[in-house]
Amino acid sequence: MKVLQLNHIALHVADVSISVAFYRDVLQLEPLPRPAFDFPGAWFRLGDDQELHLIGDRDSAVHSASRGNHLALKVDDLDAWEAHLQRIGADHKPRQIRPDGGMQVFLPDPDGHWIELLGFRDAQQ
Repeated sequence: MKVLQLNHIALHVADVSISVAFYRDVLQLEPLPRPAFDFPGAWFRLGDDQELHLIGDRDSAVHSASRGNHLALKVDDLDAWEAHLQRIGADHKPRQIRPDGGMQVFLPDPDGHWIELLGFRDAQQ
């Protein structure tokens, strides 16, 4: 008996359409078809076979921070991502370097969930 992999992350959002625009346009995630649930939401592809599920109608506070609850996405070229964020005027923190050499850029989504973009100089990590 074992866990096979992470299947999806679900984030509770206040306005699905605003969050869809952020995850589609800022983070460049691919939208996925979503079953006809009886509540609003949207799904996106994360990497090869994981997903992000947005669940609408959030009315309670979000408790997220770059050092606390956050979602980390490993990216291919952090320099290009930083240039993209700068070009579109997306709010983000300056690059940080972890003790293991991982490079991090943090940005908040429209609800205040913090997203980490994580890159490595060595593509093998």
